Amino acid sequence: MILRLVVALSWLARFAPAQQPACKPVEGDRILGRHLAAALPAFSRIPAEASLGNLPLAGSHRTFHSAELQSLAQRYGIDLASPPDICFEWPMEPLDRARVLDAMLASLRIADADIAVAETSLNQVPRGRVEFPLERLGTPASPAQRDPVLWRGDIVYGADHRFPIWARVRIQVACERLVAADGLRAGQTLEARQVRTEIATCFPAARLPLPLEQAVGLVVTRPISAGAEIRPEFLAPPNQVNRGDAVAVEVRSGGARLAFTGKAESSGRNGDLVAVRNPSSNRIFRARVDGKDKVTVQAGGSDGMQ
Repeated sequence: MILRLVVALSWLARFAPAQQPACKPVEGDRILGRHLAAALPAFSRIPAEASLGNLPLAGSHRTFHSAELQSLAQRYGIDLASPPDICFEWPMEPLDRARVLDAMLASLRIADADIAVAETSLNQVPRGRVEFPLERLGTPASPAQRDPVLWRGDIVYGADHRFPIWARVRIQVACERLVAADGLRAGQTLEARQVRTEIATCFPAARLPLPLEQAVGLVVTRPISAGAEIRPEFLAPPNQVNRGDAVAVEVRSGGARLAFTGKAESSGRNGDLVAVRNPSSNRIFRARVDGKDKVTVQAGGSDGMQ
C-alpha cells in the first residue's frame, strides 16, 4: 500500500507545474544592468547603469523571458545558454499603522489630537512616503456620530507615483464650544449673557465651534434649548434691512442718481432683493440691499422700479 502511494506521488510530481520563482525587488522606475547582474551573475559584464527596460507600477512585475535574456547576452558578448526567466517588481510590504498615524498627525498639525485607527487597507503596499491629506478626511454625519470616518491617502513612491490607501479613524481634539445659558428662540440676536463656553472634544472638521466674540451679534435660526450646544449652522448674520424699516433708496440710471426714503416690505442681507414701498406713489418695487438700511435700484434692470 505504501509503495503504491509513493509511485502515485512520483507521477503527480512529474506533471505538476513548476513553481514561479519570486520576483527580484527593484526600487526605481528603470531596470538597470546591476539589477540583472544581481539576479544572474553571468550578466556582470553589462554596465551597471545600463537601462534595460521600464519597471511597471507597484502590484505588477516585469519578466525577462529566456529568449530575451539570450538576446541581451549576445548584445554584450556573453556566452549564455537557456537562462531561466527572471522577473522584477517593486518591493511590497504590509501597511505600517505607526507610519499611518505619524502621517495623519503631520496633516492635522494638532499636537494633542487623539487618533484611533480602527481599520486600514489590507493589501500590500510599495515602500514609500505615507500621506493622508487633510482635504481627503471624511466628516461625521453629525457631531453625535461615533462611528469611524474614512480618510483616504497615498503611498508616494518612485518618480512621484501614488498608490492609494485608506483608513477608518476616530479623531478627537480639544476645543472650546458655545452652550446656551438660556433657551433661545429663532430670530433673536445672540447676546454675550446668553452664552457660556465649555471645554469639550470635537472632530477636526472645517466647521469648528465659533469663538464667542464671533457668535455674539449673530441671529439664531432655530430654537436652542438651555444647555445645548450652539453650532455654527444655527446662527446667521443679521439682516441689514428689516421689514417696516425706513430705508435710503438710490435709483441709478447711467450717470444719473435719484435718492429718496422708502419703507421695507421684506427683510434681507447684503446682496438680497427686498420689496420696498414708494411712499409717494404707494407702489412696491424691488431693490437690492446695499448696506445697513440702504437699497439700490438699477433702472431698466430686473430689480428696477415698478
